[in-house]
Amino acid sequence: MPINEALFAAMKAASYIKPNAGKSYKLQRVAEELIAKQAPANPKCRVEDAFAPMADGYAVPLRVFTPLVAYGAPLPEALEESSANGTPVASAISAILPAALPKVLPKTPIKESTSSGNTDGISGNANTELPSVTPRGTILFFHGGGWTTGGINLYTQACAHMAVRLQRRVISVEYRLAPEYRFPTAVENCYEVARQLFAGELPISGVGGSVDVDHPQSAAPTAPTGGGDISATIPAPDPDSIVLFGDSAGGNLAAAVSLMARDRGEFMPRTQMLLYPVVGNDYNPETSPFESVRTNGTDYILTAQDMADYIDMYRSSVADLTNPYFAPLTAHDLSNQPRTLVLSAEYCPLRDEDEAYARRLQLVNDNVSCYRIHDGIHGYLLNTSAVGLVSTTYRIIEHFLDDTPLVPAPGTGTTANAPEGGDAWQDVLGTD
Repeated sequence: MPINEALFAAMKAASYIKPNAGKSYKLQRVAEELIAKQAPANPKCRVEDAFAPMADGYAVPLRVFTPLVAYGAPLPEALEESSANGTPVASAISAILPAALPKVLPKTPIKESTSSGNTDGISGNANTELPSVTPRGTILFFHGGGWTTGGINLYTQACAHMAVRLQRRVISVEYRLAPEYRFPTAVENCYEVARQLFAGELPISGVGGSVDVDHPQSAAPTAPTGGGDISATIPAPDPDSIVLFGDSAGGNLAAAVSLMARDRGEFMPRTQMLLYPVVGNDYNPETSPFESVRTNGTDYILTAQDMADYIDMYRSSVADLTNPYFAPLTAHDLSNQPRTLVLSAEYCPLRDEDEAYARRLQLVNDNVSCYRIHDGIHGYLLNTSAVGLVSTTYRIIEHFLDDTPLVPAPGTGTTANAPEGGDAWQDVLGTD
């Protein structure tokens, strides 16, 4: 599907201006924290900070999001006015670009009316009492960022929206980042958090607090910085109600945790969702087996060179490249994996490897679905201008999780100018 020409020109220019990921990841971390601090609270979601202890004494920060009202329900009248006021937040595209680019990208005033059924509300007093709802399950979320950037602060708005839209508790994991902590630290952190969740051992601290969690490589906390009673735990949920979910590098971690869980036998996820995940290991246009690395590897913000840099910063050795916990697509055995949803993005360099992973899973597993999001570029989950893409994604997720009807709809995507009659997605495996 052709992408809007003006948007394509802007993305192409940005892709060439920005420095490669290997040179800019530290600046991007700083920029992301500044962006995160500008993000308004979502009054329809309770946010709590928690920590999961690791065997080496490190405490992995978590952020727990619990929906307070049904999706589409209006806010209490006391919050209506403050939530409708425009709040300036950084352009969401800058959240997926290095720090040099926010200078040339405008800030976008976001105004959302919380009285309609299509919005969560983006501002207000998070401590205001709201009616409680019973979450349908728990989503354990691993954030993207090439294993080197991103974090629970940057993803707070996205996770709050996720919790309200899907009516599930969301637990976001601040795994340790590369290159300070290389493979397998991140995946081991995520695996241990998942193990504790399935076992009912996940401790909560600082409940209801507003603890600022810095990138974990800047410090190595061995106890929660926000205080609180660490003896309280999240009760063991029904395993069938737990969903592993990750975008980009987080999708890689979700897939790897599922493989590790099968191999180690301590627990077994029933469901996983992978949004434009990293599952391969070769992003050299001359040697990659995937055409999307060549066609989408230069002009759509995330470049093939960025991916090569991320791989180099994450791996500890060349041998890691063929480790299935590093690159799940290299696994010889993909049997006994959870029910899986893979979502690829049309203009993402990872598109073809994502769809190849879904096809390989389908060969040996039941209940594998894969959809290509038309007009999608890598990282659109954090892009507030990509309302159509995000809405399409959640419609597919609701179909996958809750069996809601999925009717083909015209594509809107990042451009909001998709050709008339163009569908918003493509069922890659033909499972629907």
